[in-house]
Amino acid sequence: MLTKVQIITFVLVNKLFSITLSFIILMQSFGASISDIAQIDEFIEHAQFHSQQYGDNVFVFISKHYGKLKLNHDKEHQEEKEDHEHLPFHHQSHASLVLAFVLNTDKSELNTVEFLESNTHKFYYQAPSSSLHLEGLFQPPRLSA
Repeated sequence: MLTKVQIITFVLVNKLFSITLSFIILMQSFGASISDIAQIDEFIEHAQFHSQQYGDNVFVFISKHYGKLKLNHDKEHQEEKEDHEHLPFHHQSHASLVLAFVLNTDKSELNTVEFLESNTHKFYYQAPSSSLHLEGLFQPPRLSA
């Protein structure tokens, strides 16, 4: 029998597993991967560089690398191209699934089954050899004709 400590531990581990799995699914739905999370330090370093060099705050930095100002920033600062390639969330991925459902339109003729009626009976009654049958306990069905 399980003790209270074992039951509580089991419940907590199940909750922790569920939360972790939900977080992983959430991150994958945003298109984030483990490599993106590993590149967060490069994101912070480059943001600090922009803050010191250009006086950009976080919102301007994100706009320059992920938003409306991205095209202008890439054109004006070609020397930072290598640093930009190492930033997270700059990978392109596409997954597609083509599903084809084909209906078979060939209408082959099905063979019809013919039922034949036969008036001949292929069974017969054999009198029982047991003494219980003679006493009337077990009686066979009788024909009503």
